Amino acid sequence: MRPYAQVRAAFRLSRRTFTMAATPQNPAASAPRRKVSRHRGEGQWAVGHFTPLNGNEQFKKDDDGLNVRTRIETIYSKRGFDSIDPNDLRGRMRWWGLYTQRKPGIDGGKTAILEPEELDDKYFMLRVRIDGGRLTTEQLRVIGEVSQEFARGTADITDRQNVQYHWIRIEDVPEIWDRLEAVGLSTTEACGDTPRVVIGSPVAGIAEDEIIDGSSAIEEIQRRIIGNKAFSNLPRKFKSAISGSPLLDVAHEINDIAFVGVHHPEHGPGFDLWVGGGLSTNPKIGVRLGAWVPLDEVVDVYEGVISIFRDYGYRRLRTRARLKFLVADWGPEKFRQVLEDEYLQRKLVDGPAPAQPVERWRDHVGVHRQKDGRFYVGFAPRVGRVDGATLSKIADLAEAHGSGRVRTTVEQKMIVLDVEEAQVASLVEALEALDLTAKPSPFRRGTMACTGIEYCKLAIVETKARGSALIDELERRIPDFDEPITINLNGCPNACARIQVADIGLKGQLVLNEQGEQVEGFQVHLGGALGLEAGFGRKVRGLKVTSEELPDYVERVLKRFQDERADGERFAVWAARASEEALS
Repeated sequence: MRPYAQVRAAFRLSRRTFTMAATPQNPAASAPRRKVSRHRGEGQWAVGHFTPLNGNEQFKKDDDGLNVRTRIETIYSKRGFDSIDPNDLRGRMRWWGLYTQRKPGIDGGKTAILEPEELDDKYFMLRVRIDGGRLTTEQLRVIGEVSQEFARGTADITDRQNVQYHWIRIEDVPEIWDRLEAVGLSTTEACGDTPRVVIGSPVAGIAEDEIIDGSSAIEEIQRRIIGNKAFSNLPRKFKSAISGSPLLDVAHEINDIAFVGVHHPEHGPGFDLWVGGGLSTNPKIGVRLGAWVPLDEVVDVYEGVISIFRDYGYRRLRTRARLKFLVADWGPEKFRQVLEDEYLQRKLVDGPAPAQPVERWRDHVGVHRQKDGRFYVGFAPRVGRVDGATLSKIADLAEAHGSGRVRTTVEQKMIVLDVEEAQVASLVEALEALDLTAKPSPFRRGTMACTGIEYCKLAIVETKARGSALIDELERRIPDFDEPITINLNGCPNACARIQVADIGLKGQLVLNEQGEQVEGFQVHLGGALGLEAGFGRKVRGLKVTSEELPDYVERVLKRFQDERADGERFAVWAARASEEALS
């Protein structure tokens, strides 16, 4: 596929064509050969609507987000926080992984009331993108050192395989970039209306049961797409996943684009193509396009899909700007036709759907044999909460046990690769001493939490400490519980912690306690799932719990599940058939 800058895409409009060689910064280079209607439509570039229809589209047209790095290095880091232009502060700086964090002491009731400048602290969250979850021990050690020197020790593992710092000063950002980039790490387009981190199987290339290794495609996407101004102004974020694992270990169902490993009966191993997944306040499961993609064509197809999003995506309303809305309106047949006819200029091969995974857990926790005879060891931090000192110790432990590679997962877990059999027991014991167990309870293994009100300006309730305390309570109260269970806590409706697809999803909001006082609590979603039978959790009318009541509620529901379930029945299946009384 010819690159964007070389006039690669032609659009058929009213039997006339125009090229998309230019961005809105230079719309004249791609001016349509017909009079454009005054109707603004959805702000789609492909139909000639280049006039920005909201403030976000305006600041992106005024200056590409990637350009803000120069201002950070030459102006803001030298003059300080108060010198930052507001459109850079709350807009373009996200293109380099920077968000202002929440000012301490502001309760959740004020989240939707205060102006942004009232919520902003003069510190930043900084996200380090870790494509495919792949890290060397040298890189992990640098992440740990940066955390300790510049981020007050913070370094959370996210459910998209990244690491997030807090308490970052703008004055320190250039030095942090230098440290990270010296070992091959980046914050480029870790946030913003950009191609975000490409998540991948954390055991790509080493798992005994792997269908196909997608690592080379992730590397080529990083080289060709990330930081490329042809794709740095998308309607909204663009989330991607590539995995050849039969465990379906990258939550492919809720990404904008996903490549899932399959065996084609005639062509062999390749990938099944999915588009249009996403959660937040309008959740949608991605759809299959029915196309089989060989490894060496993955990046071309990726570029085609992200180009459709760039050119046809809805830019009028931020709430409808994700790819999932375009896919829902077009349907998979039209989407595939546009991809083939206008972007690839060829037909894709029809292919099979992925098989259902045979295992319930998809996080690779525990001790597992690699295809080379060595072992990998997956372990569970508490709700993704670690710190720089711990990450440095993990790097040291991995190297002491013969490994130079670690991985992050999409369940806020970590893995040490390439461990000789004689070293496994010693590594497991050393990790336990750091409270990083490779043999976690179902509650430790299955509980995730977003950043929450501690740092996030969108949050309404606290999540990390609440999730950690919930694990302890459930381990104490139900020590014999042995079923896989996912409990996801989110501080607001935006679903960063995937509440709709958890067995027990907890959406943070303010609720009334028995005294009629407004306190932190959660709306409950029950029976969501990915993988086996992907779907969204059930909401029982009026079912909300206060944060204080949460352990009692979860204990009660899980004990009822134990009492009422059929042999081999999953929690999600039971929750779908259970009475509202049983779920209350």
